[in-house]
Amino acid sequence: MHVSHYLPRALPEPLAGLSTLALDLRWSWHHGTDNLWKMADPDIWVSTRNPWLILESLSNQRLESLAVDPKFIEVLQHQLDAKKRHFLSETWFTSHFGQTFQGYIAYFSMEFGLSESLPIYSGGLGVLAGDHLKTSCDLGVPLVGIGLLYQQGYFRQALDERGEQIEFYPYNDPNMLPVIPLRDDKGEWVKIAVELPGRLLRLRVWHAEVGRRTLFLLDSNDPLNNPGDRGITSELYGGGQEMRLQQEIVLGIGGWRLLEKMEIDCPVCHLNEGHAAFAILERVRNFMIRYQQPFELALRATRAGNLFTSHTPVEAGFDRFPPELFMHYFHDYAKQLGIREDQLLALGRGGAPGDNGEPFNMAYLAFHGAGAVNGVSRLHSEVSRGIFQPLFPDWPNAEVPVGHVTNGVHAPSWDSAVADTLWTDACGKARWLGALETIEDDLRRVDDTVLWNFRRLGRQGLVEFLRARLARQENWQEALHEQTQGLDPDFLTLGFARRFTEYKRDNLLLHDPQRLTRLLTSRDRPVQLVIAGKAHPHDDVGKRMIRQWTDYLRQPEVQGRIVFVEDYDLVVAAELVQGVDVWVNTPRRPWEASGTSGMKVLVNGGLNLSELDGWWAEAYRPEVGWALGDGREHVDVAAWDAMEAEQLYLLLEEEIVPCFYRRDENGLPREWIARMRESMAQLTGRFSSNRMVRQYTEQFYVPLADAYRQRSADGARLAAGIEDWHTLLKQHWDKLYFGNVTSEMCAEGYCFQVQVYLDGIPPEAVNVELYADALGALERVCHPLARTASLVGANNGYLYTGTVQAGRPVTHYTPRIVPAHSAASVPLEASLITWYR
Repeated sequence: MHVSHYLPRALPEPLAGLSTLALDLRWSWHHGTDNLWKMADPDIWVSTRNPWLILESLSNQRLESLAVDPKFIEVLQHQLDAKKRHFLSETWFTSHFGQTFQGYIAYFSMEFGLSESLPIYSGGLGVLAGDHLKTSCDLGVPLVGIGLLYQQGYFRQALDERGEQIEFYPYNDPNMLPVIPLRDDKGEWVKIAVELPGRLLRLRVWHAEVGRRTLFLLDSNDPLNNPGDRGITSELYGGGQEMRLQQEIVLGIGGWRLLEKMEIDCPVCHLNEGHAAFAILERVRNFMIRYQQPFELALRATRAGNLFTSHTPVEAGFDRFPPELFMHYFHDYAKQLGIREDQLLALGRGGAPGDNGEPFNMAYLAFHGAGAVNGVSRLHSEVSRGIFQPLFPDWPNAEVPVGHVTNGVHAPSWDSAVADTLWTDACGKARWLGALETIEDDLRRVDDTVLWNFRRLGRQGLVEFLRARLARQENWQEALHEQTQGLDPDFLTLGFARRFTEYKRDNLLLHDPQRLTRLLTSRDRPVQLVIAGKAHPHDDVGKRMIRQWTDYLRQPEVQGRIVFVEDYDLVVAAELVQGVDVWVNTPRRPWEASGTSGMKVLVNGGLNLSELDGWWAEAYRPEVGWALGDGREHVDVAAWDAMEAEQLYLLLEEEIVPCFYRRDENGLPREWIARMRESMAQLTGRFSSNRMVRQYTEQFYVPLADAYRQRSADGARLAAGIEDWHTLLKQHWDKLYFGNVTSEMCAEGYCFQVQVYLDGIPPEAVNVELYADALGALERVCHPLARTASLVGANNGYLYTGTVQAGRPVTHYTPRIVPAHSAASVPLEASLITWYR
């Protein structure tokens, strides 16, 4: 893939490489260039951490001065050499798949949280996407990101004198962001056109460099668009339903058109949530044109290369559009696809008969156009199978085709300088660039004293940050910033930072304020608490939670023991996860699809106190942290909240605080250090984006790319065969039926004989199976039966036989007929099923 760079200002010859470094967002986690930018302009660096802004802000006089500064030139050259080595070095991907994998993975996301200098993210989804892109750079996975360049991004937060949240929307000046216009080989700005009702929308394309990887960002603020259309990409998650539909058209259709225009071969399309699902349709449309094939066959071919990752734990969280609004924008597009409007609408519906008003569901479109679907934790995949059950009404919940890849975090982006030193000494500098085979054993060899000193330095760094940050906060905390003088790097430090919303139960610790006060103000075992987070501008419940905390921390007795950090962003997040001893997370199960904030403390020696939800439901062991809840869902929310609040207080009072302050003769909390060591050793690699991206690559990217290549080869011959198979099944499936079904005890267990009549379906096109659900300690059973004879006098009737173990009642087993094709995914691509009744 060739990308032409456009550099807007000339630099003195000795500084020629400075633009290259400023535009490469790899500096956001490889901190070797930090000193370079501090030398150039320390004030802007501390305030923005945006090298591109520094470069654009430097006067010509300052540039000339730096050009003759031998120390600056030496550091610059050193970093340019390091960048060259980075591009030339062997990677995990090239060593494993470099000889066989061709093309790129297109990774679509509504937001990307790469750096605070590029504010086009709101929270966990964007930060996860940013970590995914960074890790693909580290591992050499050939992935290209597709997103939107927002004129405002997500809101900035402040609190007024009453402690109420207020929102600001500063303008993102593209010239001050580390992005540049994407230009073709002729030097022309690459633009994409997308049809909207009665007009053409022009999209400008920007390019961000992330080491070896590329992020393309689409922007509707082209002067040739009408004023309303220029604002389509004005604000992340802003506007109403129609603007959201427009943004998703830009992302999905515009994004795939960009790949086609740039001739970037992407056998795999990864949808990070359903926002970009229109890319499925545009990919189909381009396949139809290229191979001169109808819609159904083109969808059959291209879906094999599409991966849909859902992050949503409730069905109401999916984007849905009224059919009238949807068809207003897609009436002409349906004609381009050569299908009827009702056929197009059906791709975004659950199939409820006769419901013409059913909204168009973007997650359903993603599901109907995917070759694989996954949730973002083991528990979330179970929840998602329930959410998507309506698409597979007669299939057991356990067989709804949703796998899982548990989220992970990019450790180099979240570790402190002290943590980086410790891990480098223990595991080597290249520890996050490979398969992490030895890090668990390496960490266990770290001395107790080294670990404890490392943890204290993390706490000290957080205290210093908070003192500086609170001194700058205005409004209601201006008169209270002196409270940070009471913070102490030797006190047990709890932290939580997240979006303030009802299901996250951000105020659970305030269930009994007096009890919390006693905990914080203990003379012999003091505790300090750091809080940060935003509420969505329209979430009044979340805003009330923030107000509860600001009211509480005004109390004189807790000042110096609790602080609220305004305007939670990547900078604040990094400082918190690097400094706290315990990360508190209290979502209402099962509403936390994964959660990644607690993962970020692992590399820094922090421990987790969390609800058994999301990632913690599979990570928790008593030796690595503490758990809230009983691992189940509860109907009486208020009563269970009260019970878990009591459990939270008890854990803090009776286990966590005593464990931290229980010291040996050398002043070391041996039990605490043991938990630190096990948490770091067992969990850091397991819940890193290194493991996550390698799992996506091995489990999905490589197999999906192979499947797409096979289906599209030879004029889409295999895809045509699968489509013919599926058409045949639909034509005859309602005429399948069972004859006699008998079972008896035999030496091997239960011996079944099942008569099946297949009408016009070849027997090779189906499987006949015995199925039994999981029950208590009994596991789910799906046992294939063998076709042993043709039934005399029957048209396409057969006898199927088989034996299953007799470890459960014979009545647990039910015969069934399911589609079968060696190159198709069942039931994802063929959800037909017939049970013996």
